[in-house]
Amino acid sequence: MTRTRTIVTGVLALCAALACNTARPLPPPEEAPMSRSEYVIGLGDQLKITVWRNEEISGLVLVRTDGMISVPLVDDIQAEGLTPEQLKVAIVEKLEEFIATPDVTVSVFQANSKRIFMLGEVNSPGPVPILQDMRVTDAISAARGFGQFADRGDVRVIRRQGHDEVEYIFDYEAYVRGRAPGTNILLQPGDTVIVPD
Repeated sequence: MTRTRTIVTGVLALCAALACNTARPLPPPEEAPMSRSEYVIGLGDQLKITVWRNEEISGLVLVRTDGMISVPLVDDIQAEGLTPEQLKVAIVEKLEEFIATPDVTVSVFQANSKRIFMLGEVNSPGPVPILQDMRVTDAISAARGFGQFADRGDVRVIRRQGHDEVEYIFDYEAYVRGRAPGTNILLQPGDTVIVPD
């Protein structure tokens, strides 16, 4: 009887301790990575336009605040809101007036419209262009690693969802020891990663 009572008391104490533990949001479900064909061009993106055998038309262009880019021969073209493939089609249509069967390639050279923000105890805080499949550890590396006084066990990811902010906790020390594999979440444009000291 005493042994049963001890076990029941221990189980109740464990349940009470678990109930008192502060709840943290679960990591978001993994989303399928965005393929290059799904990337939507935004303001401030730098694009590389290559027209085969026409180097004078090829080069880097910046998506202006009006959403347009300037391409020699064809003047301004709407780029914001299009995928690179859609923009390629638009450029080809305009170039066909001047060049027989133009061979055009459009690639995102620098994704300035898609970025996250690194704050706190990292070696290079500030905006970081978000790359495909970028996770918390990748963002820390892009910010040149933890600073000398970083609290590696309490990295926070702040994400806006509608009018709300959701906070995710990333414990780097637990992650590298294999104890928190699901916390190294995929980042989304606009996320803020804070490394406290």
